[in-house]
Amino acid sequence: MADGTREYSLLGCDGEQAMATGLAGARWYQTDIPRKELAALMQRRDGPAIRDTMILFAAMAALATAGAVLFPSLLAVPFFLAYGVLYGSAMDSRWHECGHKTAFNSRWMNDVVYQIACFCMIRNPYSWRWSHARHHTDTIIVGRDPEIQLMRPPVFLKWIVNFLGLIDVPAGIRRMFLNASGRLDPQEATFIPAVDHPKVVRVARVWVLIYAATIAAAVTLGSWVPILLVGTPRLYGAWHHVMTGMLQHGGLADNVVDHRLNSRTVYMNPISRFIYWNMNYHVEHHMFPKVPFHALPTLHRLIRHDLPAPSPSIAAGFAEMWPALVRQMKNEDYFIRRELPASAQPYREFVEKPGTASSSLTV
Repeated sequence: MADGTREYSLLGCDGEQAMATGLAGARWYQTDIPRKELAALMQRRDGPAIRDTMILFAAMAALATAGAVLFPSLLAVPFFLAYGVLYGSAMDSRWHECGHKTAFNSRWMNDVVYQIACFCMIRNPYSWRWSHARHHTDTIIVGRDPEIQLMRPPVFLKWIVNFLGLIDVPAGIRRMFLNASGRLDPQEATFIPAVDHPKVVRVARVWVLIYAATIAAAVTLGSWVPILLVGTPRLYGAWHHVMTGMLQHGGLADNVVDHRLNSRTVYMNPISRFIYWNMNYHVEHHMFPKVPFHALPTLHRLIRHDLPAPSPSIAAGFAEMWPALVRQMKNEDYFIRRELPASAQPYREFVEKPGTASSSLTV
């Protein structure tokens, strides 16, 4: 860290320090699970994901049709708002799970849904696959994790406007045009293999053509409907994925090697769980990222004796997180350290890098 502040850039000194101390690429704590039980949990199946994908796409088609038919009447508004949440938030979790290649057993199904979800979220499928791999390798490690949402000290206005996608969407569009021009962001280049650089560029150029065709259709038809159905739902439907994304790690520790310290599990209602695709079991997901979404509730029941108590609701999660974020405005080193049950193993207090001696870690 420089002058007591965190440098989140992947090109900065905090990343270099994480590499030098063994914090980057360290061995993470995992709850012990019998091998046979873990193997059973990791079994991939097409059924649950096919069911949920059919429901999702059918709902999107029905809502889009109703909104288009009723437009420009105000009666169209609730249909577009609901469509937006599926486009701008449910696609976030589909991007995530299909990016892990665990949603479906069939590789091609994972790939198809992943490509669709990436387009909806304006996340290049090649760069973001590598970005998320780094997020799991170095979760909330400052200067290494490219997906840290809640940086310290907090900037509340930034988070508030991002509930309408006003931070993520302009950044995604800027990156899309940069990639379409044949270039990569310097930070992207630190984790995307050179062999994938042409793929990143090719996808960005296809997307630019799709958006151009959408605008052309709107002009030709003299209607806002094409734009309300493609692109802009990423703005007006972003609020749910921003809300749940903040709860994943907000207010918790950074620069640690125990997901129980830096991740949060939250119990959610069935609708939010469908939109979020069970990623509310976030400690469990980070501990065992190869366990598919449909097995996460079972995994939770199996290891909850070793985890901090989950937040009982979204509201309770924010009630825990928000005061911590306020405190971080004055003391960016503050974080919530939750009590473990008596049955749990102690928090891991050291870095354990394969092939090297353990070193102490202050949390």
